Amino acid sequence: MPTSENDSPPVYREIAEALRSAIASGQLSDGDRVPGENELMKQYGVARATARQALSVLINEGLVVPIRGSGIYVRTFRPLRRHGPRRLSRELWGSGRSIWQADAADRGFETDNIEVSEDPAPDHVIRALGLAEGARVVRRRRRYRLEGRPMQLATSYLPVELVAGTAVTQVDTGPGGIYARLAELGHAPAHFTEEIRVRMPTPVEARDLRLTAGTPVLEVLRTALTEDHRAIELNEMTLDGSAYVLQYDFDA
Repeated sequence: MPTSENDSPPVYREIAEALRSAIASGQLSDGDRVPGENELMKQYGVARATARQALSVLINEGLVVPIRGSGIYVRTFRPLRRHGPRRLSRELWGSGRSIWQADAADRGFETDNIEVSEDPAPDHVIRALGLAEGARVVRRRRRYRLEGRPMQLATSYLPVELVAGTAVTQVDTGPGGIYARLAELGHAPAHFTEEIRVRMPTPVEARDLRLTAGTPVLEVLRTALTEDHRAIELNEMTLDGSAYVLQYDFDA
């Protein structure tokens, strides 16, 4: 049966696929300028709206980034593989290493925009940590960057009575981070639960993660529990959905 025009992909998708292939093959490398609307119109004989739509596909996929007044450029970024069980192992933070070292390996990462405060616990934190009404928590906000690119926003909540006056309330918590300090206090994390959902970012998240239009985020909600299943930390994380691969290993 012959293929009808309706069965063919839209022209803008064909153009986007051609550009995507050029990026994947290395014909267009990181930092290279992508053909603009005028060039695509001439090359493919299409209207400006079609050329613009093709470029929008790649922008939304995070493969290219527009720079006002200059053009659209390839942004090749190797996604960060986030290995759930390995990154939270006691062997890692117990030896004074950062959880991020399990993910980033030899790729340069840093933490910025660190804010530490003592606040009344929000209702959902009270429920998650099993706190009394009116309880207060230490709230730790930070942003993680990999090779200069913002990757993740995170906010941890910990019961005040557990960590008051300790390094957990400082900007720099020391080797091994929060979990190593909790272990020193006799409250070592022994179990973790994570819930993950995908959504579109808020305007503030889009700004802080420098997301291009149409890029979703991964919302990860993690609870750390002691051996006797006492909840000691709730961590709310917002991840750039275009920059991560999530890996979880399970035994059959």
